[in-house]
Amino acid sequence: MVRPSKHDIRHAERDEDFARVFPIMRVLRPQLASAEEFLSRVRRQQEQSGWRLIYVEDDDAPVACAGFRISEWLAWGNALYVDDLVALESHRGKGFAEALMRWMLEHAKAEGCAQFHLDSGTQRLPAHRFYHRLGLAITSFHFARVL
Repeated sequence: MVRPSKHDIRHAERDEDFARVFPIMRVLRPQLASAEEFLSRVRRQQEQSGWRLIYVEDDDAPVACAGFRISEWLAWGNALYVDDLVALESHRGKGFAEALMRWMLEHAKAEGCAQFHLDSGTQRLPAHRFYHRLGLAITSFHFARVL
């Protein structure tokens, strides 16, 4: 296995790309019932907010992916927001998610973003250590209610 670099980042654009990445996304989003539902949501989010998906491969198979969008917020100005970041358990700690994060950080700067944001579940302590190592800080609490 070769550690990925920014040059190894791939963009999911075709239906086939999203179908290949679906098993990884489902690790993070088990509520997605099928690849068809995933693709339907992807297409809506692309149209509504410019959501994009990037991924990295190992041995010609996707092993980590990240969904993100660039938008303008009153609170932050232009910012890149990471909706999803996940690596297969077998590939964690091997640089795949870090390559995705570093690519998104560079992309945010190149796109003139003033800030970079993501939310992470309170139970995801290893992920929090990873984000701290990459220079991200905990800046707020996220509140939610299921309706």
